[in-house]
Amino acid sequence: MRRYAKPIVFIFCLIPLGIMIWDGFQDALGANPIEQITHRTGDWALWFLLLTLAITPLRKVFGWQFLMRLRRMLGLFVFFYVFLHFFIYLVLDQFFDVNEIIKDIIKRPYITVGFIAFLMLIPLAVTSTNKMMKRLGKRWQQLHQLVYIIGVCGVLHYLWLVKADIVEPLIYAFILLGLFVVRVFHQRKKIKKRECGLLTRP
Repeated sequence: MRRYAKPIVFIFCLIPLGIMIWDGFQDALGANPIEQITHRTGDWALWFLLLTLAITPLRKVFGWQFLMRLRRMLGLFVFFYVFLHFFIYLVLDQFFDVNEIIKDIIKRPYITVGFIAFLMLIPLAVTSTNKMMKRLGKRWQQLHQLVYIIGVCGVLHYLWLVKADIVEPLIYAFILLGLFVVRVFHQRKKIKKRECGLLTRP
C-alpha cells in the first residue's frame, strides 16, 4: 500500500481543484464566483500547510517514517494553491492594477501578511529539489524553518480577513499551536537525551 501512497496523495491534492472547476462549469460558485474561488484556494492552501507541518509530529509520535516521503509533495501543493490564491486576486480581482495592489498591501493588514507568506514560500518551493538540498546542506533546513512563520502568517491572514466569524480561523490557529507544542516537546526531549548521554559517558 505504501508504494502507492504518493500517487494516491497526488490525486487527493488535486481533488479540490477538480471540484472547483466542476462547480464552475455547473455555475455552482454562487453570486460572487471570484470571491468563492479566492476563499476556496486560500482554505486549501492552509489545510495542506497544516498537513505538511503535521508530518514530522506524526512521525515522532507514531513512528510513521513513510510520511516523510510525502512531505515535499504536500509542501509543493501548498505553494500551488497559494499561487492560485494570489493569481486569482492579481488577475480576476485587481486586473493587474499594480497601483491598487500596492495600496491593498500597504493599507490592509490581512493582505500584507498574506503577501509576506507568499514571498516566503517562493524560496522554499525553489529549493525543494534534491539537488538544492545537497547544495545548501545545513542551510536548507534553516531556510525551511520559515514554514512555521508562514503557518502563523497564513492563520493571521485568515483571521484578519473574516473579522466577525472567527471560528474557522481559530480552529486553524489551535491546530497550528498543537503542532508547535508537539514539535517543541520532542525537541526538548531530544536535547535532554543528548545531555544525559554526555553526562553518562566515562
